[in-house]
Amino acid sequence: MVKLAAKCILAGDSTVGKTALAQLFRSDGAHFQKNYTLTTGVDLVVKTVPVPDTGDSVELFIFDSAGKELFSEMLDKLWESPNVLCLVYDVTNEQSFHNCSKWLEKARAQIPSTCLPGVLVGNKTDLAGRRVVESARARAWALGQGLECFETSVKEMENCEAPFHCLARQFHRLYREKLEVFHALA
Repeated sequence: MVKLAAKCILAGDSTVGKTALAQLFRSDGAHFQKNYTLTTGVDLVVKTVPVPDTGDSVELFIFDSAGKELFSEMLDKLWESPNVLCLVYDVTNEQSFHNCSKWLEKARAQIPSTCLPGVLVGNKTDLAGRRVVESARARAWALGQGLECFETSVKEMENCEAPFHCLARQFHRLYREKLEVFHALA
């Protein structure tokens, strides 16, 4: 049994639900906080995720970062050397989806010669009548960027664990691939 540690950057515009998603994941879906204060730097959420069919686990260190440009400069140091990325947008906010390109570019710039596995998460699916970003479009963009795509409703506590479990599997797969390379060299 191996326990790995992975640094996960949680990125996206303000008010898309990053903090709510991280907090709900930490509490195993038991707690939806209705009132949030704006994240002004970085909050850290830590949770161990078992990797199915392996006996191994990944301890995710989730850096929930501020979505306001005002705070982004001070995030540069905290974003150094991420292992996985969770991009979040609001399905009712076209600009938050469009800005995912900017957040992805910023995260990938931290490790330019390495593949950064990640997921794209469309949140607030409970607001179906106000949706402006269609699932198929988000999936197509995510696929083109090498990201897995998920949709969630933190408010309805729907599908909030899946993106993080996917990140743990992605990180574990990379670990296994690197281990095989080292064994082949020995």
